[in-house]
Amino acid sequence: MVSDGLGSKAADTPLQDPHKAKTYNRIKLLSGFSAWMLSFGLLLWLVSSNLSREINALANSFTSNEYIALIVFAFGVGLLRILLTLPIGFYSSYYIEHRYGLSNQSLGRWAWERLKGSLVSLPLIVIVLLLLYYCLNTYGGLWWLPVSIALTLISVVLARVAPILIMPLFYKFTPVEDGSLKDRLVNHCTDAGLRIEGVFSFNLSKNTKKANAGFTGIGKSKRIVLGDTLVQHFSEEEIETVFAHEVGHYKHRHLVIGIAIGVLSTFIGLGVTAQLYEWSLAVLGFSGITNLAALPLLALWLSVYGLVTTPIGNIISRKHERQADAYAVEKTDNRKAFISALKKLAALNLADAEPHPLIEFLFYSHPSITKRIRTVESI
Repeated sequence: MVSDGLGSKAADTPLQDPHKAKTYNRIKLLSGFSAWMLSFGLLLWLVSSNLSREINALANSFTSNEYIALIVFAFGVGLLRILLTLPIGFYSSYYIEHRYGLSNQSLGRWAWERLKGSLVSLPLIVIVLLLLYYCLNTYGGLWWLPVSIALTLISVVLARVAPILIMPLFYKFTPVEDGSLKDRLVNHCTDAGLRIEGVFSFNLSKNTKKANAGFTGIGKSKRIVLGDTLVQHFSEEEIETVFAHEVGHYKHRHLVIGIAIGVLSTFIGLGVTAQLYEWSLAVLGFSGITNLAALPLLALWLSVYGLVTTPIGNIISRKHERQADAYAVEKTDNRKAFISALKKLAALNLADAEPHPLIEFLFYSHPSITKRIRTVESI
């Protein structure tokens, strides 16, 4: 007999206010797009004025080593970007989250989490920049090929080590305790032939009231993680369906497909960008591809490529989400519990249940909650 999935925790989550959700998501979308436009505008300003050349001259005045000058130049440009986008970042990720009752962060914790993220990513950014500049100097117009290969290797390594070395810097991971819930989850892994390091709960609630779950890692670092907010507010049957959804991603090989698409996108993107970069150098009066002052132009073309290809990536992602939803319903035989879980996720995360079709097409990596529920009901 199919359970309704509405355990004793069902009343913990308030009903969603559609107007509030739409307003919240509109603000977040406009904030994100504004931050992107400011970053893009900065790059355009740098290459269309003397500002990039002035920063280049300043960097070279500190050192005769071109690689150290590169780091100084990148620091200068990065500092400008931080100063330009910080107000929007604060408004979107702190003020709005508190205004809509979604954040558990103090101002100090918000600042520390952002600083910690920057400190963790900084060494990787430096390595990639040095690698890029070395390839520009060594391989000329074919620089994009070794850079693509290197970025592919780096992404694989990061996927392998992130659950073990990086994610614990931001959250505390605790193995899900033995009991009926763990038994349900382990049985799904066994049925799918999924070998994982473990099933973990993490303290998502230190930052937010939102709920989430995910599949992370590759190889021996594979693990499924459940936000503690999910464990707190959802019944075992609802958690089981959410977990089965994540197992569905593994069963349909979405991680492998995602890596393959990412590799292909990297090679095509850098190859196309390299041609546009060289073509536009003379137009803007730069001497060559290794001119530090011209590097923001390369970043500008990469931004354009990302803007154009993001909707394509979202189309693929939405297809994967539908497949994982279908898998969850078929394997749990508990459609009502999954629908209940989707509604709770929408309420806790203040998701827009019915976004404008164009907005969903361009920006949503998941189908809207209304579409997901409608699809699940038809299975």
